Order: sequence, then structure tokens, then C-alpha cells
Amino acid sequence: MSAQYGGSTEDASNYEYVTARVSARRASLFDEDDYRKLVRMGTGEIARFMEETEYGREMNALGARYSGVDLIEYALNRNLAKHFNDLLRWADGEAYDFIARYLRKFDAWNVKTALRGIYSEAGADAIQSDFIRAGEFDEALLERLSMADSIENAIEVLDQTIFADALREAYDDYEETNLLVPLENAVDRVFYEDIDEGLPSRVQADRATELYIEFITAEIDFSNVRNTLRLARSGADMDPAAYFIDGGRLFSAEELRQLIGNRDQLVEHIRESIYGDTLADALTELEDSDDIVRFENALDAALLAYADRLANRYPPSVCSVLSYILAKEREVDNIQAVARGREADLPPEEIETELISL
Repeated sequence: MSAQYGGSTEDASNYEYVTARVSARRASLFDEDDYRKLVRMGTGEIARFMEETEYGREMNALGARYSGVDLIEYALNRNLAKHFNDLLRWADGEAYDFIARYLRKFDAWNVKTALRGIYSEAGADAIQSDFIRAGEFDEALLERLSMADSIENAIEVLDQTIFADALREAYDDYEETNLLVPLENAVDRVFYEDIDEGLPSRVQADRATELYIEFITAEIDFSNVRNTLRLARSGADMDPAAYFIDGGRLFSAEELRQLIGNRDQLVEHIRESIYGDTLADALTELEDSDDIVRFENALDAALLAYADRLANRYPPSVCSVLSYILAKEREVDNIQAVARGREADLPPEEIETELISL
């Protein structure tokens, strides 16, 4: 069931209640001991292990239709959507509005999932299995999106959504480069432009709103870092400023254009920024291994730690909820990585290096 938005911001926010409920859910997330067990199991053992956890309901409900990694992935995504829809059910007022805005990231996720699936010719079933039904898109739209037989047709399916115009504008760059970067970045930019529409400035905001804006600003900055490195790695002749997400404070569009060709200067710029301490481990990972996947995992872990710090700074705010959303996402990503790794018969030590620290 997709989330339905429309909660009134006129009602008093209930941050304390939502934070208490989220704290209980956060306590049930898998810990390092759980992952150490999982990476040494086969896919059948992983499935049985999950049946004894909070994923049991989804595993049992889907067990007649799916098996192996497919069962695990469908159960993970259904459980994720259930938890995030619970957040909306619990929240009132401003808390509801902020959570609803942020959960639209899963509409963006589903658009990018469909585009990647079409690009790689994965097929409708594979695309459907990777959808996360926690946004505003209804089941009919998601089904049509998964069945689109070309990138151009997928954009037509999205005609009545907020992503349509930006995707149409980016389509020429996609055709010229045959890379998804222009399309994926267009989706991200629309999401971040939409998320803070109508919010007050930091100067005018109350403390809870100020921290929400601070978190969104950081996520935009981290996304710009991620996109810059991906663009540099692609080798495509594209202006990085054209893929710049506005709203951060780490780069201006011109700074990004100057830094993209010199990774050492880019790393130094980040180290000297307000995020220098937060991203220290991620930058070291990039310098030591030159592994973009491991860097991106470290970047995800850094964003989660940043959200935790904001939540601790002012508990009666939405930041604890955002931190839980990120942590739950990371758990699902980690379990999927373990299941796929074990299916591919990768050694436990190799799989562990791909997991995102919680």
C-alpha cells in the first residue's frame, strides 16, 4: 500500500510520541552479530533465520510464491514499506508533513529502479521486485512503469508526475552519452527541489524545522559528492554544473566544475569543509582503495551518523525519524547484499567489506 499524503500541519506535532515508537523499532534492527551469522549461511538458512525475526510475517506470506533470494528481497521491501507507512500513521502536524516529504524519496527510487531495469533489460518481474512501495506512486503506476519497453516509454508513463519535465529535458543527454547519469540526476534534483518547497529560511525556522533543513542540506551535499565522483568516473564529456543539485552548502556549481577534474583537490575541499570530520573515514576509504562502491557505502554510513548527531542535539524533532529511515534502509541493503553474495558463493570476508556500518 503506498503512503497517502495529506496530513494537516495545523495540528500540533507529536514528536515525542513518534520518537518513542521509532526508538523501539530501531532497537530491533540487526546488529553486527546477526550479520556475522548471516554471511556464513546459505540462502536457505538466511531465509529460515529471517522467519524467526520481525521479517517472519512477510516471509511466511510470500513463501508460497517465491523462494531463495527472490523471497528474501520481496519480504525485505514489503517490510520496509510497512514500517515507513507506520511512521505516517503515527505522526501528526508538522511531523507528518516532514516525514511525508522525505518518504517521496521512494518515488524517486522507484523511477531510477525502473530506468536501470529497462537499461539493463532486467525484465518487469525483476524491476517489480526492487520497487519499494513507500511513496505516493500507486500500484497501477508502478506496474505500468515496470512494463515499459524503453526509456522513452517509461518517461511517458511518468507524464503526470513531478519527474516528467526534468526527465524529458535530460533525455537528449542520455541519448548522446548512453549513460543513465543525466536521467538519474534529473530525478534526484526534482526530489530535492520538492522537499523544501514552502519551508522557512533557517533564520525564520523554529529549532525542529531548522534541524530538518540542516539534515536535508547535508543529504544534498553528500549527493553532490556522490554524483561528482560518478560523473568523473564515467569519462563522459558532460558539464558537471548541469547535474548540480541546488540547496547544499559544500559546493557552488562553479566550484564543482573546477574540482571535478582533480580528485585530490576535491578531497581536500571536502576535508576542509564543515563535513570534514563527518566524512573523514569515507575520504580515507576513497584515497586508500580508490573503490567508489566502498566510498559510497562509507558515505551512507556518514549520513546516518550525521542524522544521529542532529537527533541527539534536539530530541523533539524529526531527525530521529530520519535517522531510523536511513538505518532501516541500510539494514535492508545489507541483508540483500549478504543474500546475493551467498547466492554467488562469495566468501564471507568479501561480503563483509560490502556491508554498510550501522
